[in-house]
Amino acid sequence: QVQLVESGGGLVQAGGSLRLSCAASGRIFSDTAMGWYRQAPGKQRELVAAITSGGRTNYADSVKGRFTISRDNAKTTLHLQMNSLKPEDTADYYCNVRQPWATMGGAGDYWGQGTQVTVSS
Repeated sequence: QVQLVESGGGLVQAGGSLRLSCAASGRIFSDTAMGWYRQAPGKQRELVAAITSGGRTNYADSVKGRFTISRDNAKTTLHLQMNSLKPEDTADYYCNVRQPWATMGGAGDYWGQGTQVTVSS
């Protein structure tokens, strides 16, 4: 029911910036939480940033002060502004939307196809 398409990834030099976007379509409830995850080669997927329906944001310690998550008023587009990028930020980045009634990994937990971010030293 929900489809997510990420864009904006690419190759940048350390210290550079990228802005990731996630376009959401389908039926999204007003209480739906949204977030960005990333997975580096050989590593586990980790939460990068999340935003609640009320606009509260949460960030991984490793990206605080550098990344900013935001959404539009209709909750149809999710963004991740990534500044002061470091080589350790290199990973595949995934958009996640979880309906208020859903559990992680179950029905109502949706993921995009991912967009690759590579930061060179």
